[in-house]
Amino acid sequence: MPSPQKAKGSSWEREVARQLSSIYNESFIRAPGSGAYVGGTNSARKEFLHEGQIRALKGDIIPGPSFVHFNAECKSYAEMPWHQLYTGDCKLLDGWITQCLDAEDEGDVNLLFMKFNRKGTFLAFQHRHKAHFNIENYTCYSPLSESLAGPWVVTDLGSFLGIRHNQNKLKELCS
Repeated sequence: MPSPQKAKGSSWEREVARQLSSIYNESFIRAPGSGAYVGGTNSARKEFLHEGQIRALKGDIIPGPSFVHFNAECKSYAEMPWHQLYTGDCKLLDGWITQCLDAEDEGDVNLLFMKFNRKGTFLAFQHRHKAHFNIENYTCYSPLSESLAGPWVVTDLGSFLGIRHNQNKLKELCS
């Protein structure tokens, strides 16, 4: 029996996959066992896998077939220390970004889907992609560590995905 935290995380991953499947009319699914089988110290495994296997084993979501450069992590937590975003030293977010970047391949669009109890759902992506999207309300997080490929944009997930232009641009960037 999985822990309550694991079940909560798995549920959020399935919810994100369902939402993306609905928007793009492609099959997005939660990665089996979740987590990056080919990320971080496991990146050497990529040498023995074909492209389809690599796409299926990195990150928390296996994307639809046209999303070749899609890399996503999903996190569902009770709280977020929002005030730390403004100091550039948010250890929780830094850890999640590190997980996302560990599985990254060249050209990937790195996405961090976040859900917090009684706070809502949010999306973080690298600032270099911001010009492609229509977003009005966001926070820019500039991590102290240069290894986190910042800055990162944090915005409301529902608002972001609710804009057709953003949906189209995300698919274009990931293709």
